[in-house]
Amino acid sequence: MRFVEEKNMITKFFSEIALDTGMIVFGVNDTMKALEMSACEKVMLYEELAHTRYEIKNPVKGDIKVWYLTKAQEDDPKYFKDPDTGIDLEVVASEPLCDWLCVHYGSFGAKIELISDKTQEGFQFVKGFGGIGGFLRYKIDIDEIMDNNANLGGDEFDADEDFI
Repeated sequence: MRFVEEKNMITKFFSEIALDTGMIVFGVNDTMKALEMSACEKVMLYEELAHTRYEIKNPVKGDIKVWYLTKAQEDDPKYFKDPDTGIDLEVVASEPLCDWLCVHYGSFGAKIELISDKTQEGFQFVKGFGGIGGFLRYKIDIDEIMDNNANLGGDEFDADEDFI
């Protein structure tokens, strides 16, 4: 029964993509940005998503950035050093993204649907769309939002970066 529901939901997701309705979002950064805006009605989440959510604090400036990193990105020092001064940044918190979302999704007014890779559709969702995506309440232009964020701080916006 669960696999039939999962198959139907993912099929609807794929048809929204095919119709180019603008009412879906996928990928870690785009989905998290839409979730932060409370634009996601439902988030589809692969239960074994391999991203970790980091809150990184600059000890000098005091600002906190949130990163969603893969295992490979965790080994890259650029996420843990200030690019201007070269000082080490402090890891305030780190938690698997899937676990964090399962605890905090309600504060964004969204529902979570866990997806497995045991069905053909689930496998395609995980491999083709990064294992995370969502149905939107209303159309948003993620690219425009990302561009606007770049202009607010004066710094060049990093596509791997999200703020909470």
